[in-house]
Amino acid sequence: MTRPSRSLRFFAVIGVLSTAVAMLALFTVSVRCACGGPGVPVKTVLEIDFERPFAEHEAADPIARALGGGGPTVDDLVAALERARTDDRVAGLVAHIGGAGSGFARTQELRDAIAGFRASGKFAVAFSETFGEFGPGNQGYYLATAFDEIWLQPSGDVGLNGLMMQPMFFRGALDKLDVAVRMDHRYEYKNALNQYTERAFTPAHKEASQAVLKSMFDQLVAGVAERRQLAPEAVRALVDRGPFLGPEALKEGLVDKLGYRDEVMAAVKARAGDGAELLWHDRYLERAGSPWARGAKIAVVYGLGPVQRGESSFDPLFREATMGSDTVGAALRAAIDDPEVKAIVFRVDSPGGSYVASDAIWRETVRAKQAGKPVIVSMGNVAGSGGYFVAMHATKIVAQPGTITGSIGVLGGKMLTRQLFERLGVTYDAIGSSANSDFFSETHDYSAHGWQRFQAWLDRVYVDFTTKVAEGRGLPIEKVREVAKGRIWTGADAKELGLVDELGGWPVALRLAREAAGLDADADIELEVYPEDKGLLGSLLGGGNDNSESVAAQVQLTVGLVDELRPVAAELRALGLGPGAHGVVSTLPVALGD
Repeated sequence: MTRPSRSLRFFAVIGVLSTAVAMLALFTVSVRCACGGPGVPVKTVLEIDFERPFAEHEAADPIARALGGGGPTVDDLVAALERARTDDRVAGLVAHIGGAGSGFARTQELRDAIAGFRASGKFAVAFSETFGEFGPGNQGYYLATAFDEIWLQPSGDVGLNGLMMQPMFFRGALDKLDVAVRMDHRYEYKNALNQYTERAFTPAHKEASQAVLKSMFDQLVAGVAERRQLAPEAVRALVDRGPFLGPEALKEGLVDKLGYRDEVMAAVKARAGDGAELLWHDRYLERAGSPWARGAKIAVVYGLGPVQRGESSFDPLFREATMGSDTVGAALRAAIDDPEVKAIVFRVDSPGGSYVASDAIWRETVRAKQAGKPVIVSMGNVAGSGGYFVAMHATKIVAQPGTITGSIGVLGGKMLTRQLFERLGVTYDAIGSSANSDFFSETHDYSAHGWQRFQAWLDRVYVDFTTKVAEGRGLPIEKVREVAKGRIWTGADAKELGLVDELGGWPVALRLAREAAGLDADADIELEVYPEDKGLLGSLLGGGNDNSESVAAQVQLTVGLVDELRPVAAELRALGLGPGAHGVVSTLPVALGD
């Protein structure tokens, strides 16, 4: 008997797993219906695990969630803490924090959520085994300062040593490989392609990066100083002397107590009172329910990841989403057409991508406003280039002080690989029908006419981008061109320049949505996410869209040895490759990258 091929065995396993998952889903639904769920203990201490990276929003498809698109999310944490703030059953919270963060702006969003919870008078305790284990722990410690008490394991460290940017440049390697770069940009601050064309910072690249780094560091210093009741100058001096061993951190007032997990938990339960029980924040939200479950309907649309044409997707290998113009556009259309929707909150976390796809999504934000549906954009870690393009016509734009935004510019081009392959013994020959047949070829350079057409393409996109920014933001075109040129800004600087309206996160966006919809400041609201989650069975058994007006939010899955391949994916990302990598490494002529 012959053995079945590896591919046949692979697909057989996938078939069995899919069937098992479907049966498990049916069983879970039946159990929930028959038995109901547990309640919230009468004396609860919420527990949060910040050691796990927080995503903006979980993957829409349950299968994608199972392959790496699940885990804690910012929106769930904000909702849980808002619900717990006025819940008499919740006495306080305790969080596990490490050194790494989920991005500077996302860390600020999480700090804001903790601060909102603390405003109720309830306690919040942070515990860390180490902020970096004698390595960088700036973001983790910055988050911890939002709590009223910080515990550190005695053997732990506080890696508070300042911020650093260290981009990688591939020009030398490309020269050795005989790969020629034929790319260009608008204008000098559009620095994503520099990693392929330069060996070090250009003056413009260095200027913009230093400004962003300074803004972020100022924000970190101010946050630590305020929460730890230190003068900003004292914090700067401490950072210059860091990192710190545990006893040193205690002596300098960076932490409140040294202790192990069991000691922290005993102290937390004693503070909460007899009979206190721990409950993960996401389990609490499931049991207590969302604070935004009834009232005037506000639609929520997520635009996460690089912008591309077609449907949104989730890559379980890189644990990254992409913002598909078909999916996001259809979600916005559905919100526009729903007569119950009073306003739209559009959450954007994207480094940019396709110009055409960004423009298609932009059009739907314009249509929403024309239909009387205010659009409030809430920016995450990054909303630059194409991420700013889709946001620029919103009724209001909200960003965290540390959000990277702007990057109003364009880049594109191709890499010529002919000489590399000829060195490997691979040769090319070609015939074409027309003078410009080789325009997109990676083995042929641009002709004089082709280069002229390419430059015209870049000019067209830049003029369109800046013109629409001026219209959407109500700014003179001269001022837009002055702050554009592809330059990135922090949210704090962008507000000063008129590129965003207010600083903050979800609470600010919801306040502005209520205002724009003509609702009272404390009006009850129902948040409904578009597109609707199909559910597990819908993902496994459902068909496609009925037409181009509907959205099924199909998720393209990479199924296989995902966990084993993730280290390889990380190495590719370090080399600037893979989805969401900076710049353009293709024959795509025009793209809005950061």
